[in-house]
Amino acid sequence: MSDYPEFENKMKKTCDALTAQLATIRAGRANASVLDQIQVDYYGVPTPIQQLATVATPDPRSLLIQPWDGSVLKGLERAILASDLGINPQNDGRSIRLVFPPLTEERRKDLAKQTRKYGEESKVAIRNIRRDAIEKFKKQQKNSEITEDDYKIAEKDIQKLTDDYIKEIDKITEKKEKELTEI
Repeated sequence: MSDYPEFENKMKKTCDALTAQLATIRAGRANASVLDQIQVDYYGVPTPIQQLATVATPDPRSLLIQPWDGSVLKGLERAILASDLGINPQNDGRSIRLVFPPLTEERRKDLAKQTRKYGEESKVAIRNIRRDAIEKFKKQQKNSEITEDDYKIAEKDIQKLTDDYIKEIDKITEKKEKELTEI
């Protein structure tokens, strides 16, 4: 049964993807990862902000973006305005400052709901991996590559793996929700 690592890796990648996705949800504090999804048109090529500028956190509520090439400043500003960040960039001619306002109670609830939605999507992905794994073992059993006992053991092991990763997803989403409500 050397096929478990394949499925475990897929489940781990699902958890990692969820963690990365949740990092882009701003929780009232300035966090450079909220810029990860934003691409700037740099000489016709969509480029991540981190490849064009230095991103600093001068205080807990703001980000300072200093591009290495001053000509990209306007494009940077446009990309931030076009994103779903909901923050107006302040351009001083050399850098862009993003000031994160404190979250309203309603916005916190929306973000918590979005967090749960991402968590549910990840759980569905984990369950799909489980289904694929079980189908693979069922096919092996049908082709007499493994015994029925081996199939039952594999099914039980895959279910345990699934349960463990579902718990991990619950922990990740719970942590983010707590972060959103404690501010």
